Amino acid sequence: MTDMKPFLSDNAAPVHPKVWEAMRDADFADSPYDGDALSAQLDERFTDLFGRDCAALWVATGTAANCLALATMCQPHGGVVCDEEAHIEVDEGGAPGFYLHGAKLMLCPDGFGGEGAKLTPDGIAALIDPIRPDVHQVQPHAISITQASEYGRAYSRNELAALGGFAKERGLGLHMDGARFANAAAFLGGSAADAAHGVDSLAFGFIKNGAMSAEAVVLFDPEQAALVKYRRKRAGHLQCKGRYLAAQILAMLDGDLWLDNARHANAAAQEIASGCGERLMHPVEANEMFVRLSPEERETLRGQGFAFYDWGADAARFVTAWDTRAEHAQALGQAIATL
Repeated sequence: MTDMKPFLSDNAAPVHPKVWEAMRDADFADSPYDGDALSAQLDERFTDLFGRDCAALWVATGTAANCLALATMCQPHGGVVCDEEAHIEVDEGGAPGFYLHGAKLMLCPDGFGGEGAKLTPDGIAALIDPIRPDVHQVQPHAISITQASEYGRAYSRNELAALGGFAKERGLGLHMDGARFANAAAFLGGSAADAAHGVDSLAFGFIKNGAMSAEAVVLFDPEQAALVKYRRKRAGHLQCKGRYLAAQILAMLDGDLWLDNARHANAAAQEIASGCGERLMHPVEANEMFVRLSPEERETLRGQGFAFYDWGADAARFVTAWDTRAEHAQALGQAIATL
């Protein structure tokens, strides 16, 4: 990878120096588990960030963050509505079924009113309205959306308001997978509150954006925190030295580092997108680009030192990160433009 221009994944990016510094500063004796001084700050810091009461718990992975949040909303006999491309369906190895004790994922196709792996109230209604309200069919208990979506699309505040209103009307919980929440918030203008408007819980992603091993489960009903703490322990995610996870999260929140990092990644993505033209499969609203490229064209780019994933037979995915070098982004945009 040292000779490559890396666009495989923001998961491959290094840890931000300020995060390392914060972990070193936390390297002293303190209460174990989540009884330390740093973990005690999380609720207040996230309440300030979102402008409404919330509770926040650290976990080590986005999969755990998503599933622990969903477990507060969905009983084992119920279902969670999500897009057919949702990470909880495609890339979490059946973890929702494990954590939710067999609850069903109810998949909404893009053709149901949404696009770019985004859900709409009409699309959800088309999926769940035919379900009979009896014990013979799985009933929906929650909705899960991804911000930014699996195709890099951002839900606007108005779109979230519509989904939140629909969820309340139908008595459903609204969960947000925020693996790239920072990138969506940066695209929408920088407001965390707007980017999570109306949701009941959020898996706030930090690892893709510069942290090492810490994500946050943010609960906008703080009373749910007590339940999630038991579930976190039972799931094996109550780390005995939790202060190091809290330190990472607080470092990312300090001075809006989470937002600055996302803005850098988004700017690099826009630089690349400027060279893609009609090859782009989706508008670029975060730090992912899905580009139509033949196998021969992909090999040409790899021969020039660019690292990325194939996306089906005739496309590729490129992902920028907080540390993407401007010259690498410019070079990739130019290389695609000249194919």
